[in-house]
Amino acid sequence: MTARAAAHLTLYSRAWCHLCDEMLEALAPLADAFGATVEVVDVDSDPELVARYDELVPVLVCNGEPLCHYRLDGERVRAALASFGA
Repeated sequence: MTARAAAHLTLYSRAWCHLCDEMLEALAPLADAFGATVEVVDVDSDPELVARYDELVPVLVCNGEPLCHYRLDGERVRAALASFGA
């Protein structure tokens, strides 16, 4: 039996963004339950990220696939994590 690779979640965020903090807090139990890694990227650290995500943060991406922005879509995230590597 081969081990499944864990999903990689990227949260595009800002340091001063309360919605970003809320999404990260809501995401933590889901990521833990599915063994996913979460990388938080500050969009203000890169002008290209600002151009892409400026008004959309927080934006949650799973292995390159955008899942949601502003608020966590728990059902969509759960489905993406459950299907990853299946």
